[in-house]
Amino acid sequence: MNFMTTGMRVGSGKSLRITLGALAALALSSSFMSAPAVADGKLEELKKQGFARVAIANEPPYTEVKPDGTVSGAAPDVAREVFKRLGVGDIVASISEYGAMIPGLQAGRFDAVTAGLFMKPERCKAVAYSEPILCDAEALLVKKGNPMGFASYKDIADNPKARIGAPGGGTEEKLALQAGVPRDRVIVVPDGQSGVKMLQDGRIDAYSLPVLSINDLVKKANDPDLAVIAPVKGAPVYCDGAAFRKQDADLRDAYDKVLAEMKASGDFAKIIEPYGFSAAAAMSTTRDKLCGG
Repeated sequence: MNFMTTGMRVGSGKSLRITLGALAALALSSSFMSAPAVADGKLEELKKQGFARVAIANEPPYTEVKPDGTVSGAAPDVAREVFKRLGVGDIVASISEYGAMIPGLQAGRFDAVTAGLFMKPERCKAVAYSEPILCDAEALLVKKGNPMGFASYKDIADNPKARIGAPGGGTEEKLALQAGVPRDRVIVVPDGQSGVKMLQDGRIDAYSLPVLSINDLVKKANDPDLAVIAPVKGAPVYCDGAAFRKQDADLRDAYDKVLAEMKASGDFAKIIEPYGFSAAAAMSTTRDKLCGG
């Protein structure tokens, strides 16, 4: 596996913080990985353990790792509240590349993925998703004036000189490849700040992420020579959900029950809408529709 696991522990506030205690908890929890719990017992196991191990990314506003080690964002905030209502008092987060999240989950390194991992039929076959949580469309970050005239991933494929940056194993990388962009012109970018710098330096001609993530990067970059193309023509609108192992479907069902209660009460909207996400968008579709069922 090619991914970094940095232990982070949630306190009573709305953030996660790297602590030695979290790292010790992760090491201790590894002793339980060899014998997957039956689904019904998984929630009880997490209650006794006192925390759930979740995989996250570093992609605001889904998740954001700050210089002091704290982590915030819509995805961990929702996960923390749902688990709290289920009687699991804490979460320990590990930073992972998107392409490593499902293998890590299946290997028992995480109890859930809460990181803007969009639902797609192939992913739905591999994991048990919750109902939708965060929805977004795709965007392209380009130089001011959009000098190559990009409106779609196919436009990039059709220009033999165009190079696009995207997260490794992420939706944007796959959409570019599916549109016909050759592998050697799809550049894997480790994080948003690197993507902006590579575009500014001319090492890529476009950088692709969801609209909210791109807008957050542009705001922080404060560079008038950057422009956003959104939504990407022909690209679908995606929603994520918390992802669980198939054998932990009962834990997923318990998670869904609390999530539905939060959506109905308005508590869900109070968590995600300050980050720019739409609660109505998440409530307008279902897991079955997004998974192709």
